[in-house]
Amino acid sequence: MEAMIKGEEILQYIPQRPPVVMIDSLYSVTEQGTKSGFTILEDNIFIKNGQLSSMGLIENIAQTAAASAGYYFKSNNQPVKLGFIGSVKNLEICAWPQIGEEIITEIQELQEVMNIKIIQGNTYLNDQKIASCEMKIFILDEPLV
Repeated sequence: MEAMIKGEEILQYIPQRPPVVMIDSLYSVTEQGTKSGFTILEDNIFIKNGQLSSMGLIENIAQTAAASAGYYFKSNNQPVKLGFIGSVKNLEICAWPQIGEEIITEIQELQEVMNIKIIQGNTYLNDQKIASCEMKIFILDEPLV
């Protein structure tokens, strides 16, 4: 799968900065959803006992949504805006990826009301779903500096 955006270029689309960046590839952004990739590295701050923690998986889903919004803003010549997680609902984690593995995360926007987006996120490892949740994200009117 060829990434449309990868490496440090991803920082143009998300508000997070190292060491909290949890996506390193953007594979697709369509009306149906967004797909990102992330390779787990040993120095990741969310590593626990050689595995990406639950918080890391949640942050990865949130950053996939952030990259989706950032891509939309940049494509429409608007400044990328800040957002934050308002709530996480129906979280299911079946497995924790190991150092060196790549996870693929897909998000779909379920609803948007004013500056609030509700998304469904699913994370996969080797084509097996390992995590999913519904997330409420608040988008601020503040641009990413």
